[in-house]
Order: sequence, then C-alpha cells, then structure tokens
Amino acid sequence: MSITEILFWFLTVLAIGSALMVIVSKNPVYSVIFLILTFFAISGHYLLLNAQFLFIVNLIVYAGAIMVLFLYVLMLINLNADAEPMKNKWLKIAGTVAGGCFLLVMVAALRTVDTKGITAQVGGGDIGLIETLGKTLFSEYVVPFEVSSVLFLSAMVGAVVLGKK
Repeated sequence: MSITEILFWFLTVLAIGSALMVIVSKNPVYSVIFLILTFFAISGHYLLLNAQFLFIVNLIVYAGAIMVLFLYVLMLINLNADAEPMKNKWLKIAGTVAGGCFLLVMVAALRTVDTKGITAQVGGGDIGLIETLGKTLFSEYVVPFEVSSVLFLSAMVGAVVLGKK
C-alpha cells in the first residue's frame, strides 16, 4: 500500500466516523464540531483527487464560515437537555425502520453499479487545478465573470448605503 492509499483510507474512516458522531451526539455543540471534522476529511479527499479549488472552497466556506455560524446560533439559542421533550417510542421505532429501509435501498443500488473501468485520477490530471479554472474563467467566460463582479460590487455598495441609514 502506498502512502496515498493509506491516507485515503484514514480520511475515509475519519469522515464516516465523524459523520456518524454528528448523528449520535446528544450535545449539539459536539455535533457541530464533528461536522467540522467531517468537512476537513472531505477536504482531504479533494486534495488527494488534485481538486485544489474545491479543497480551498470547502475549507474556507464550509469548515470556516458556515460552521462558525452554526456554533454561534447554537450558543445563542442555549439548548438545554432539560427542555427537550420526550420522544414517543413508536416514533423512535419508525425512525429506525425508515433508516434501515434507506440503508437497504442504498446497498441494493450500489450492488448493481458496474465499477469496472471506472477509476479516479489520484494525484494526476489538471481538471481541478486553480490554474486551469483561472484560464477557463478569463478566456472563455470573461464577460459573464465581469458582469457578475459588477453585480456583486453594486450589491455591496447598496448594502453599505442601506446600512448607513
């Protein structure tokens, strides 16, 4: 096994384990922290696939900004375990049965997928590189890119004007 395969399996186990802990954790703050760990593991997968732009965007936008917002909202609403209503046992059983049915459908769907000849380019290719994205944006899509930048600039100026009043 190469270092890439070891890193892939480590990140996979980390992502699945922390995603399960998001669901299992009773404390919502711990769930958010495990969700951040899941985002870091998924970002590691993007880096292994040589998708640098998705790696950076996932770290900055999801693991950074959105998770800080989630933590802020959770701390603002001050969730207490005492205020949580008791759930009906039939509701828990129905949720377990629905989750089991979903797992059964997913396993059945994945068993029928033909994966022969489908491989990921680990560490190769130039599709996900920032340089390739920049060249494409500034050669083929320069007019829509500039129009969207003017639109964002006018939205920022409008937000400042409205905020000053």
